[in-house]
Amino acid sequence: MNNLKKYNEIFMKVFSVEEKALEELEYQGIDEWDSVGHMELIAELEDGFDIMMDTDDIIDFSSYKKGIELLKKYEVEV
Repeated sequence: MNNLKKYNEIFMKVFSVEEKALEELEYQGIDEWDSVGHMELIAELEDGFDIMMDTDDIIDFSSYKKGIELLKKYEVEV
């Protein structure tokens, strides 16, 4: 599975959304992406990509698109 597919699968699993909705997802843009959902997402991403995100990056992870940008810092090309 390539990294984009893995990234999308994690979002779809955590937030129970369809792939077509991912591009527009933002923190607190849907009920599921609250503070608890955010930490679940981060945990799944860290496990899935074998990384440990800095606190500042966790806080800055404000959207689907921003997440792709932040993962590059951890040498994960999505």
